[in-house]
Amino acid sequence: MIVGIFALIGALLGISTARRRKGTAADVAQYAIGFGVAFGVVGLVVALILRAVVG
Repeated sequence: MIVGIFALIGALLGISTARRRKGTAADVAQYAIGFGVAFGVVGLVVALILRAVVG
């Protein structure tokens, strides 16, 4: 659940960043995927740490 939320937030931030830089549709898609994957990995690390700490 945490991983999906982080990935979604990352994708939305990627879309926002690409649009702010006036990118084409391909740029927006690439930023969304790149940020989504990066934030998803961070979310995975957070989920693993929470699992180790909580139980």
